[in-house]
Amino acid sequence: MSESPILTAWSSFYIMTGSSAAALVGLMFVVISLVRVREMETARDGISTFSTPTVMHFGAVLLISAVLSAPWHTLFYATLSLGAIGIFGLTYVIRIAYRATRFLEYRADLEDWIWYTVLPFLAYGAILAGAIALWILTAKALFVVGGGVVLLLLIGIRNAWDVVTFLAAGGPSQGNG
Repeated sequence: MSESPILTAWSSFYIMTGSSAAALVGLMFVVISLVRVREMETARDGISTFSTPTVMHFGAVLLISAVLSAPWHTLFYATLSLGAIGIFGLTYVIRIAYRATRFLEYRADLEDWIWYTVLPFLAYGAILAGAIALWILTAKALFVVGGGVVLLLLIGIRNAWDVVTFLAAGGPSQGNG
């Protein structure tokens, strides 16, 4: 059996998105390491509500890129993997939304809800829908998955910038950002 030719056509796309996600995860580690130790205690809930999901989205992009760059002989395992990532992502976003409602040091505004919950939910939903459709409409489904991946990457870039500017402006010790 040979490698799936439809996935081979997407290899450059996933090499690019996966590499970008990996580099951005590294930058998030640098940013978080710059948070002063005294702020870490008060910032812990904010980090788990706003920064950790950003790293998770980059991680999902990296994982999807690895899954779809693997030399599968059949689409079954790629489909199964994408479906699991989509379901996990949807569940994770719901958990983050719940966590955001309980976070008292900062009240998420409409923009935060859109970028930290609504758009990631749509991205993971697209990935799950693409996984489901992969058997029937393979070429179109891969565009849906690719759209979800790019959306997660853009969400991560925007949210990483949001976290960096929040911390640069004084972070949790100086009120809402």
